[in-house]
Amino acid sequence: MALVPLVVYLLVRDQREAALWLFAIAGLSDAVDGFVARRFNQRTRLGAILDPLADKLLIVATALALAWLSLLPAWLAAIIVGRDLVILAGALSYHYLIGPYEMAPSLPGKVCTFSQVVLVVGVLMHAAGYIDVGDMLRPASIVVAVISVSSGAHYVWVWSHKAAKALT
Repeated sequence: MALVPLVVYLLVRDQREAALWLFAIAGLSDAVDGFVARRFNQRTRLGAILDPLADKLLIVATALALAWLSLLPAWLAAIIVGRDLVILAGALSYHYLIGPYEMAPSLPGKVCTFSQVVLVVGVLMHAAGYIDVGDMLRPASIVVAVISVSSGAHYVWVWSHKAAKALT
């Protein structure tokens, strides 16, 4: 989580290659941390909350910075942020209105995160001069948008059904 402001700072300061590598380091350190927690059974409730939060913060902040720099469509950044706000609002609402809820990643959620990461990394690589996303950016953005909206709708559907069961 500590690297997120630095990634954004580097992007805004037009140090795009450094931002790409720092984004990659943040992602790899998160993967290693998750592996170690699972491998050595070091999972905690706090870790279960902070880990996905850190992942989303990195993606959201980087997407917003890329949109600010006109490297990613602003409408897509809005969808990415909106999906996460809906999920956060749903989780908080469930917690405060119904009771504790164990956050469990769903397959649509994992596909969504993967698609967003792939797109953001692709745009960062483009910004750093490693690849040219050119004509692929619009169709890839549409695919990520559809996946993001579908994933958000899936979480709303699952939580509303759990809430209905809990209230009956």
